[in-house]
Amino acid sequence: MTDEVNNRAALEATIARPRGVRLRAQALKMYCAFMSSEKRSGADHIQSLERGLAVIRSFTADSPKQTLSDVARATGLSRATARRLLLTLEHLGYVRLARRDFQLTPRVLDLGYAYLLSTGIEGIASPYLQEFSDRMQMTSSVAVLDDTEVVYVARARTRSILTLSIGVGTRLPAVQTSLGRVFLAELGEAEVSDIWARTDRSMTTERTVSSLADLMKILAAVRAQGWALNDQELEVGIRSLAVPLRDAVGQVVAAMNMSSTTSQHTTEELLEVFLPGLLETAGKISGNLGMRPTA
Repeated sequence: MTDEVNNRAALEATIARPRGVRLRAQALKMYCAFMSSEKRSGADHIQSLERGLAVIRSFTADSPKQTLSDVARATGLSRATARRLLLTLEHLGYVRLARRDFQLTPRVLDLGYAYLLSTGIEGIASPYLQEFSDRMQMTSSVAVLDDTEVVYVARARTRSILTLSIGVGTRLPAVQTSLGRVFLAELGEAEVSDIWARTDRSMTTERTVSSLADLMKILAAVRAQGWALNDQELEVGIRSLAVPLRDAVGQVVAAMNMSSTTSQHTTEELLEVFLPGLLETAGKISGNLGMRPTA
């Protein structure tokens, strides 16, 4: 609570200063955002938990080890708050300290596996994924949608020359992936527009969709045909094909895809050779998720 009081007091003091119009305007804008966030949080919002999760998420493939200052900078927290959170996480076994650097421990995986076990998707899908990959000699995956990204929850590998390093837990932007477009095709225009606006689209190629209007056209096609094809929009030389996995009421709860390279298969070959098997496998997984097969 001390940080919140100090931040609020500092902003109010800046606004009250007789000089510095631009500074006062910036402080006023920040103050309004602060108060709006405070109002939205309400009595049921535990900010310390939110901040603790933000600290965990600040560790990435690009920054697997961080100093206290690094964590404070990445999360926007004060050093004192970041220090308390890191020491708490260390005490709980989620973080370890080596000299000046903090890093996550394998215990963090418990949080993700708790989700996988609770949904049952990974356990249900994995045997079918492996069967498909063994039969087709292609890498296949299952992912779920989490806000603006897809998160891989199951994966069956084969000997592959794919350059993308993807495993369970990998996150990719939904708007740029075949998996993500399967989900987005089920959403309304307002929801898709919001996801588009909030997505980091820095990973692009010459083929990447660059306008919301073009994305909407693609999603309309996905909705009509029941599958999504991504042709080198995430990485040059990589193609992927995805289909939905539905629950008992027909809602898309996950998506399954397979990936190839431009040197291995043309888009026509993906659709003619692999799409039927992909749809068949998705149907089996959906059936085990509770969906009744349609006649």
